[in-house]
Amino acid sequence: MVSEKNTTILIIDDASESLSVLSELLRPQYRVLATTTGKSGCRIAGRQPKPDLILLDVMMPDMDGYEVLKQLRNNPITWDIPVIFLTALANIGDEERGLQLGAADYITKPIIPAVVLARVHTQLEAKLARDWMKDQNATLEAEVTKRMTENDFTQRVSIQALARLAETRDLETGNHILRTQGYVQRLANGLTLHPRFAATLTDNYINLLSRSAPLHDIGKVGIPDHILHKPGKLDSDEWAIMQTHAKLGSDAIEQAEQDIDIHLAFLTLAKEIAHWHHEKWDGSGYPDGLAKDDIPVSARLMAIADVFDALISARTYKPAMSYTQARDIIAAGRGKHFDPDMTDAFLDGFDDFVAIAERYLNLYGKLKLHTAIPDQTIQTRKLS
Repeated sequence: MVSEKNTTILIIDDASESLSVLSELLRPQYRVLATTTGKSGCRIAGRQPKPDLILLDVMMPDMDGYEVLKQLRNNPITWDIPVIFLTALANIGDEERGLQLGAADYITKPIIPAVVLARVHTQLEAKLARDWMKDQNATLEAEVTKRMTENDFTQRVSIQALARLAETRDLETGNHILRTQGYVQRLANGLTLHPRFAATLTDNYINLLSRSAPLHDIGKVGIPDHILHKPGKLDSDEWAIMQTHAKLGSDAIEQAEQDIDIHLAFLTLAKEIAHWHHEKWDGSGYPDGLAKDDIPVSARLMAIADVFDALISARTYKPAMSYTQARDIIAAGRGKHFDPDMTDAFLDGFDDFVAIAERYLNLYGKLKLHTAIPDQTIQTRKLS
């Protein structure tokens, strides 16, 4: 029900007699505002608290009711205030014109008090219902937004938790997932206008890519400690086992997706990255020996990010390398290990990659920089 004393009605009519009659009729039940010009009526309607309903005369000298209604509808503050036209015109065309412009109702003069009160009451009840529905929709939208935000947060935290769990198997890789996540996002952003990648590297794709990147080495949880932590070169059997981490990771993600029986776009990229980020542009990588564009874009991006971070990080089997040495090795892998255009983008944005590395300090302190690293050691582990 309408709370009448809290309901405001604005009357806009240039005839003082009409204003007086309507005011006397409505004041016992409603708060009434009145003015004799369309210009002042628009001004009053825009004030807070704004009127709940407007009674608007059509025939006025300074600005007729049609023009007033247009201005009310064009103002974001007053566009939704219901308007009832008051007129002595008997032409059906005039009534149609007013309704087409957005008038809620039409009352002809001379007014009949009972008709005015009934139609005012009807329009106020309708407005109350609309306002209630609007509030309900706003509440529902806020709740949906809250739930979506919570779900998004839960998803991100779950991914990070899984990635961190995998990272605990290899304590020397502290913050590796954060650094590689930053590298991948920066590399992808640098290629958004490239003709080879523009169609793929949309904002949504890059968001999903960044979200998925931490899962690239999730398969290492299945590698025995004596292999994962071996300080020297792996023998052929050990290396074969180490290589299985790529498929172990993608299989685990695939199984999780089947368990929940829901396809999630970011998991598609996560599987691609986990399975193929050790493939090489020339086809000499693993586990499937894919080459060139047969390697998914996501995996090619991760390949550069992963190798760069491995080179500049100390491991049990090697010291850390300087940024410039790592850059030179990435450059030398252009068209062999890495996609040529992606390599160019990495080199063009090299300072940004260094800044990302500097931002995320290793769990054991700042990344140590060294001047040299044996080529054989590099090839036997991370870059193979």
